[in-house]
Amino acid sequence: MIGKTARSIFIALIGAFFALPLIMTAVFSLSQGQAGYGLAAYAQLFQRADLLDPLLLTMKLAVATIGLIFLAMVPAVIAVHLFAPRLHGLLEAIAILPFVVPAIALVAGLTALIQGPGWLVGSPYYLTLPYFVLALPYAYRAIDVALGTIDLPQLRLAASSLGAHPRQIIFWVVLPNLRPALVNAALMTFTVVLGEFTIANILLFRTFPVSLGLIGRSEPTVAAALSIVSFLLTWAALFGALRAGRDPAALGARINGTT
Repeated sequence: MIGKTARSIFIALIGAFFALPLIMTAVFSLSQGQAGYGLAAYAQLFQRADLLDPLLLTMKLAVATIGLIFLAMVPAVIAVHLFAPRLHGLLEAIAILPFVVPAIALVAGLTALIQGPGWLVGSPYYLTLPYFVLALPYAYRAIDVALGTIDLPQLRLAASSLGAHPRQIIFWVVLPNLRPALVNAALMTFTVVLGEFTIANILLFRTFPVSLGLIGRSEPTVAAALSIVSFLLTWAALFGALRAGRDPAALGARINGTT
C-alpha cells in the first residue's frame, strides 16, 4: 500500500515537473496586462508574416536531416550488426560523442573542417550537418535497441538459405522489422531540429527557434503564444508519424476489434 502511494506521489511530481512550466507559459500567453486575459497574443501571432519562412525552413531542415540519418547512419548500424559485430562498441562510442561536445566547439570544428562546396556552406542547409551530429545519439539508440531485439543471425541464415543476397537481406528482411524504430529515429531527429537554437543563432541563420528567441526579446506574450502553438504542432506531428509508423495489419485488426 505504501509502495503504491509512493509511486503515485512520484508520478504526480514528475507530471507536475513537466506540466507546470507549460501551464504557466499558456497562462502568460493569455495575459493582456491591465486588460486581463485574452487571445490578443495569438491574434498577433497569426497576423505575422515573418514567421512562415523560418517555420518552413526548419521543416525542410528537419526533413533533410532525417534523410541524412536514414542514408548515412541506418545502413552503418545495420551493417555492423549483420557483418561486423566487433565494431559495435566503436560505433556506439562514436554515436554518443555529441553528448560531450559543446555546440560552439561543434560549430568551430565543422567550420574549420568543411570549407566547401560554396552552395552548401553559404546555404541554410549547411545546418543539416551539425543537426545530423546532434541527432545522432538519439537516432542511433532507437535503431540499435530495435536491432538488438531481432534475431539477426537466424534471419540472415534463413534468408541466405533461400538465396537472398546481403542487399536483399537488408531491404527485404531487416528494414521491414525496423519500421517502428525508424519512425522513432525520425521523431527524435525532428524534435532535435525543431528545438535547436544555439548553432543556428551562431551561424546567423534564422530558423524557427531563432525567430522565437528574437520575438521573445520585445514581445514576450507573443513568444509564449508561439511556444504553445509550436508545442501543439510538434505533438500533432509526433502523433501523425506514430500513427503512420504502425503496422497496417495490426492497426486494421485493432480497428476491426479482432485484437
